[in-house]
Amino acid sequence: MSAMTDDTLPVTPRAMRDEMIVFAAMAVLLGLVPMTGIYPFFVMQALCFALLACAFNLLIGYGGLLSFGHAMFLGTAGYCTAHALKVWGLSPELGILVGVVAAAALSVITGFISIRRQGIYFAMVTLAFAQMVYYVFVSLKKYGGDDGLSLPARPRLPGLDLANDTHFYYVVLALLALALV
Repeated sequence: MSAMTDDTLPVTPRAMRDEMIVFAAMAVLLGLVPMTGIYPFFVMQALCFALLACAFNLLIGYGGLLSFGHAMFLGTAGYCTAHALKVWGLSPELGILVGVVAAAALSVITGFISIRRQGIYFAMVTLAFAQMVYYVFVSLKKYGGDDGLSLPARPRLPGLDLANDTHFYYVVLALLALALV
């Protein structure tokens, strides 16, 4: 069953133009944030939450499925990436790839079980999986336990020093723009 309805407003050329103007204005304003003196780390967190909102829009808006498991995939990718960088000594590119593969593998496992459910049952199954993964990472001491896993410094990508807050901000902004397109 889908929660989508047919009473949405029709998309007119004028509405599309207005949305594109607002999108362009927001892109310009977000591009100027580091020059305003606003602490970029705060805005980076807001942009990361905007990425999470895009994921919710994809699943709820287009699929009609309410999921509480988004943080499970984000956390798994983050922990596995940090573990690959800190313990295995991989390059940042390979570490990110390890995190993406780990989250994708977890999504296959949880999706195989949860996609067969509908409505509140789907939501409860994804919540149960999210809580199980949370307690696994919190209980493992090699992942830092309750304190989490931290890296001594931000890694470097080719041509980008992510230790610089401005460079890191623009990488996050580019990833959000890529997700929105």
